[in-house]
Amino acid sequence: MPTDIGFTLEDFAALLDKYDYHFSPGDVVAGTVFSLEPRGALIDIGAKTAAYIPIQEMSINRIDNPEEVLQSNETREFFILTDENEDGQLTLSIRRIEYMRAWERVRQLQNEDATVRSSVFATNRGGALVRIEGLRGFIPGSHISSRRPKEDLVGEELPLKFLEVDEDRNRLVLSHRRALVERKMNRLEVGEVVIGTVRGLKPYGAFIDIGGVSGLLHISEISHDHIDTPHSVFNVNDEVKVMIIDLDAERGRISLSTKQLEPEPGDMVKNPQIVYDMAEEMAAKYREKMLQQSQPQSEVEEAIDIEDAVSAEEPIEVEEAFEEDLPSAVEE
Repeated sequence: MPTDIGFTLEDFAALLDKYDYHFSPGDVVAGTVFSLEPRGALIDIGAKTAAYIPIQEMSINRIDNPEEVLQSNETREFFILTDENEDGQLTLSIRRIEYMRAWERVRQLQNEDATVRSSVFATNRGGALVRIEGLRGFIPGSHISSRRPKEDLVGEELPLKFLEVDEDRNRLVLSHRRALVERKMNRLEVGEVVIGTVRGLKPYGAFIDIGGVSGLLHISEISHDHIDTPHSVFNVNDEVKVMIIDLDAERGRISLSTKQLEPEPGDMVKNPQIVYDMAEEMAAKYREKMLQQSQPQSEVEEAIDIEDAVSAEEPIEVEEAFEEDLPSAVEE
């Protein structure tokens, strides 16, 4: 004979109402997958009605099938995306959690000044697109250090440095050139003589390409004699010998000198070849002099940021020049 427990379905529903947890959009909750559907899944998060996660919210990456991400009876964290609909059902997201953690990770990488590697998956008018921690990153054309058309870089893995990480504005901007500059600068030394090519001339100095990175030969470091303009000494594409007098890897600056290589004051103006012929000998004397000095060498007068000097162009502001071509880091 059945026992009357005195507890009806109405009583049970009332008890659920009494102890029902309040779920709000933005909350992160634990949930268990109990039903996989072709375009989504039902998740038990302890609410009266099973919550739903659509397939487009299951991953930061594109997927075709829920089974690529979820398994039946799996328990994991979910982000509450929207409030209850008319049926009392909440909409969940894994994608939002992955984006939050991705932004946190790229901020950490930027703070560490890390070099990351990623393959170009597309290009647009302004530059190239890559993925960093699942976020879509943009490399402005002026920060791509390659002689090939940028379209040919699709599929190629590049070393990259962070230029801008802005979650609020949904912007992730990177530089291929800065990563290469840092790597090449690590192989250079102050007092070293290098052969370079004049790539640009400005009133304040000459931009010299040394093995793919650019340094500034300031007008005050060309000769001991007064020079009105660098054009009076150099032409674009001239091959020159210069000595490195300052390296600032953090700011991406290389300062050069031919003045310190002059056997006699004014030789760069009167007879540059003798300066080049005796460059190593004069550089050795310079290094010995530096070692003997108890005080460090005073800072070099001016240097132009390498990232603005590679092609001898005026500085390019990423925000202004590429606003139309800069995609959001989070794909909708």
